[in-house]
Amino acid sequence: MRTEKLTTLVSVAILATILSTGCAKHVAKVEPPAAPPAPPTPTASLVANPDVIQPGQQVTLTWQTSNANEITIAGIGTLPASGSRLVAPNASTTYNLVAKGPGGSSDASARVTVNAVVSSATPSPSDKDLFARNMKDIYFDYDKFNIRRNEAGPTEGNAAFLAQHPTMKIMIEGHCDDRGSEEYNLALGTSRAETLKQSLQQQGVPADRIATISYGKEKPFCTEENEQCWQQNRVDHLLLNQ
Repeated sequence: MRTEKLTTLVSVAILATILSTGCAKHVAKVEPPAAPPAPPTPTASLVANPDVIQPGQQVTLTWQTSNANEITIAGIGTLPASGSRLVAPNASTTYNLVAKGPGGSSDASARVTVNAVVSSATPSPSDKDLFARNMKDIYFDYDKFNIRRNEAGPTEGNAAFLAQHPTMKIMIEGHCDDRGSEEYNLALGTSRAETLKQSLQQQGVPADRIATISYGKEKPFCTEENEQCWQQNRVDHLLLNQ
């Protein structure tokens, strides 16, 4: 009897230990998987060599991209990730490259200037005539000296013309309307002239070909007191600096 009781007690103790161990067991916390890293942003570069040509000459376009699976140049089509291509534009052209990938898109551009053909049957126009026909004055908003969006095209055209005529030098006159003091407008005219000079330099025109001067409100192009007249006076006037 004692042996049976002892056996029963031992069995009960073992069973209790197993049950307590099972109850105390914790379920492991499942961690969610880490989010995958964001795909890298594409990069792109495009170079034209040479970037100034005569009609009929060829240009080598060279490009490099990374992290992109769709590369195109408008007017040429789909391209590999890097390479080069010969082109022969008939007129001045800006080539635009777009590189797209899982991480977004990037773009690059290269400008090719095609020099105009001058017929030998007619007299060549003078530099002064060419300058007057092609160079455009740049206008500004009231009390501002940054180049307006609608003046970006004329500014690029001025830079392209100067690239085609590397011996020409220019004078940029900064002008203002008659509102404000003389000192203030002289400073504003200086800022306007220097802004245009910096823009032309960024587009490849050497600094030693560009001189600047500010006349403030001293030399108005229009003397009426209205917005149309004031706009004519808020200008960078360009002259051939001979």
